[in-house]
Amino acid sequence: MSNIRQRLKERKAQIAQLVASTVKSAETASGHLLADVEPQASSAHPTLAATTEPTSVKHLVDDSKPSVKRQKLDDDLDATAADDDDLDWKSDEPIQEDVVSEPVENKSEPKDSIEALLSAPSAREKETRKVTNEILDLLNKPTAKELALIDKFKSDGSSMHEFCPRGTKRDCAKASPDNRYCERLHFRKIVQKHTDHSLGDCSFLNTCFHMDTCKYIHYEVDYSTATRNDDRKKTESQIALMGVGDSHQHQMLPPQWVQCDMRLFDLSVLGTFSVVMADPPWDIHMELPYGTMSDDEMRRLNVQCLQTEGLIFLWVTGRAMELGRECLRLWGYKQCDEIIWVKTNQLQRIIRTGRTGHWLNHGKEHCLVGIKGSLDKFHVGLDCDVIVAEVRATSHKPDEIYGIIERLSPGTRKIELFGRQHNVQPNWITLGNQLDGVRLVEPDIVARFRDRYPDGNCMPKPEEIILLKQKKPPQRGRGRGGRRF
Repeated sequence: MSNIRQRLKERKAQIAQLVASTVKSAETASGHLLADVEPQASSAHPTLAATTEPTSVKHLVDDSKPSVKRQKLDDDLDATAADDDDLDWKSDEPIQEDVVSEPVENKSEPKDSIEALLSAPSAREKETRKVTNEILDLLNKPTAKELALIDKFKSDGSSMHEFCPRGTKRDCAKASPDNRYCERLHFRKIVQKHTDHSLGDCSFLNTCFHMDTCKYIHYEVDYSTATRNDDRKKTESQIALMGVGDSHQHQMLPPQWVQCDMRLFDLSVLGTFSVVMADPPWDIHMELPYGTMSDDEMRRLNVQCLQTEGLIFLWVTGRAMELGRECLRLWGYKQCDEIIWVKTNQLQRIIRTGRTGHWLNHGKEHCLVGIKGSLDKFHVGLDCDVIVAEVRATSHKPDEIYGIIERLSPGTRKIELFGRQHNVQPNWITLGNQLDGVRLVEPDIVARFRDRYPDGNCMPKPEEIILLKQKKPPQRGRGRGGRRF
């Protein structure tokens, strides 16, 4: 028991020392707090500082009188020591007491307020920041010329009109819970006297060659629900009055074309081009509404003179794919890519009953891409190698191919072989035997063309046509009748 009492006395002495040190630290903290507060009070309220007496530290913490908590702690220790005689201690484990410390006032609040005042922007800084923001807004704001160009290249109305999957307005309203059709594009049935509704839709739809007598159902697009915004349209004269004009007017040449027979035309008079595109009339052993060229005639074409470096886009069919690759090698190109055109019909569905293919209906076409020289001047990696577009007239390729080529090589001279009148484009020279005469505007090209063809006629004479027919081998066989798309 004596050992326990001795330990209790030692604990009591330790607690007394701890309380004394706590009181001393509280006095020190109060002194620092008063030292921080008095200068602020004297500067902010001089009258108050003059009339108010300084507060003594002894008023805050008086060490001469024991605090209430300290007196209570001493009483508890005495009571514990008095009761130790009646206890039978069986353990020598040290007794752990809870240490009670005096609360210390937070002295960081005045410091935080001073830092907030120092970090607040001054009136000069606010004005400088405002001027800087105004300058940045002016620099980032598009000019009138940029706005005019953006407006010029916007499509009419919405950028895209989505077709309703239900087809007609009637079918769309039936599928709607409120019996109303949606705001998307719909189709309208073309009903004639000879139309038989029990037969269903025509397999060829708007590409049907016998629409005047076909008994199947045909469709046309109903634009009544499509929203259009024509108020934003501006004419070229209005833009010119703004002092803007067309920034690409001096770069973009008007469409040029030459009616000619590709087997006899001298391609060297046209110069060189950055891009060549060709849609040859391959001999696919089927009855077609246009003349075709034999494999040897395709190999003998002088396409290599049109480019020193650049790209060629060659449309091929199923049978002519390997022949097209062979022609690319003969013309000095290396195949680097291939574009697929997935054909859709008028109702935006995949074609299932095409007019081409000996064994399967062809629902796609291939465009081989060849390279000659370097591609440093081309903007590669911008487009995808798949085009999903609607089938139109016979051998009418999708217009999306022109956008792909223009993004690859913007503003450069391009040439299209075996084209027709709907193929003419700005900055393009189109060659083909179904064009309307000759139209050339570049002075150097016009001079060379007149020297080579003084009469301006590039079509073969009758005796030349007979000679070409004698050289052409006979057709080896025919598949089922039809026309190529």
